[in-house]
Parts: sequence; C-alpha cells; structure tokens
Amino acid sequence: AIPAPSAYALDAKVDRALGAATAGTYLDAKTGKLVVTVTTDRAEEQARATGATVRRVARSAAQLDAAMETLEAEAKITGTSWGIDPRTNKVAVEADSSVSARDMARLEAVAERLGGAVDIQRVPGEFRREVLGGGAIYGGGSRCSAAFNVTKGGARYFVTAGHCTNISANWSASSGGSVIGVREGSSFPTNDYGIVRYTDGSSPAGTVDLYNGSTRDITSAANAVVGQAIQKSGSTTKLTSGTVTAVNVTVNYGDGPVYNMVRTTACSAGGDSGGAHFAGSVALGIHSGSSGCSGTAGSAIHQPVTEALSAYGVTVY
Repeated sequence: AIPAPSAYALDAKVDRALGAATAGTYLDAKTGKLVVTVTTDRAEEQARATGATVRRVARSAAQLDAAMETLEAEAKITGTSWGIDPRTNKVAVEADSSVSARDMARLEAVAERLGGAVDIQRVPGEFRREVLGGGAIYGGGSRCSAAFNVTKGGARYFVTAGHCTNISANWSASSGGSVIGVREGSSFPTNDYGIVRYTDGSSPAGTVDLYNGSTRDITSAANAVVGQAIQKSGSTTKLTSGTVTAVNVTVNYGDGPVYNMVRTTACSAGGDSGGAHFAGSVALGIHSGSSGCSGTAGSAIHQPVTEALSAYGVTVY
C-alpha cells in the first residue's frame, strides 16, 4: 500500500513524540494503517495519544540498536547489510554471494549470541553501489541517474548518489555532451548523496520519468515506512516497484559502509545509482545500490532523501 499523506505525517509525529521509546513503525498490509511498536506501558500511552495503532513487542529500540552495534563491532563483513524490520521486531541481516563460508559462520555465531534478535538471509548477487530519478547523467566516464530536481533561493539543482558525485565535478545529459551542471556537494561513504547545480540556464520540471511517455510530479518529501509500496526510476532498469522491508540499514560496500539506509524489494542494476525512490507524489530516497535482481525480486537500497535535502537546504518542487 502507498501511505496516505496523513500516514507520513503521523509517522513523523510518532518519531517526535516517542523517539527511542518505540521499536519502529510499519504500515499494516491489510488495513493500510500505521502501526507503532512499543515495549512499555508509558510508550503505549504516548503512542495512542498520537492516534496511531499500537502493538506490544518483546525487543525495545535499545535492544535492537545494541544488536546492530554488536554486528558492527564483530561482523563487519563486505557483502552484508543489516537493518531493523519492526514487523518481526528483529534485525534483518542479508549476506550476498561474496560472503565466504567462513565469514558466514562468523556472522551466524554472532547472531546466535544475540538470542533470536537477528534473522540472517542469503541473497543472490553482490551488494554494489550501482554506478551507471529518472534520467541518465554522465560524468567522469560513468553513467548515473538523477533523483529529484530541487531548488534553493531560485536556483535549480538535482540530487543524486554521493558515490556518483565523487567521480566528477561536471555532469552532462548525454555521453560526451555539454555540461548541464556542476557538483556543489558530495558525501560518500557513510552517507550516499550529492548535489549538482544546473549551470545551463535551464529550469527543469520537478517531475520523475515513468518511462512510459509520462512523468510524475513530486510535491513533497518524507521518510519511507516499512511495509509501504515504492517505485524506483532509473536509467537502466527504468521504472520498477517494490516494498520497503527495513530501515536504519547498514550496507557494507567494498569501498566503505553507508548507514541509516532503507532496504526495498525493487529491481535495479548498474547505472540506476542516484535514481529516484518515490511513492505517488512523495520523494523518498536516492538509489544507492543492491545485490542485483532475481526475476521481479530485488534488493534496491536507498539513501533517505530528507537527509540530503536538509544537508543542502533545498526543497523539492
């Protein structure tokens, strides 16, 4: 389900009101309502006061965070990722095909000591940042994708992946074409976002390409909610769709970790990096990478766009 605007607003309200007192929120697949997980009577009262549906769970946010800290300290293995799935009240770990049997045994041993707080799943392919929102952009001999057009003080920019903007200061709309924009910021690893200012005098629309002859107007931005439906627009796999499965995700790429990401089931491939993750008219994320796609099941990871917008003081339009 795609959340109603009120669900995003309620999610933000819950985050402000409860903070670490909730073990996470998710969208109920049957009712479409936002569910808030809690472990104490006080947190339950606070959650009900916001108007949200409440569910009591066994593990608190502090316990889940501690489990992820243990994984960070003892199982930081290239080809793994982990994040919180509030639907299971566990840390959901994925290990790609590059993780050796020895490292897998090490990961499983750490998980066993954490007493059922961790689920581990093998996934095909390898986690890669996908160098190659929609439209293709070219810089430094590589192809990426733009995510969202944004504005500040009347100037126009686009946001994309930081591992893309690390490659080049100048970006074009075609391979070898004239420069349309210049990098003004880049953050990777740890984060994965960057910003490019349009320098060609253009005033592009604030839309995302749906790759069917039409576009989707983006009018706001929010943080994705576990259980919700999303779409991904990128210059390689075009428009794909999926579901959000985990938040606060750490991804251990070969050239450095990124934190506080969002895991989805959307398909993606090289060149989609920097593309748009969105739901309806709401901007959600900047495509970072995945372990590939098997059939219609993917593992597309996005950088929450709200963090990038805040970092650069820009807004979608």
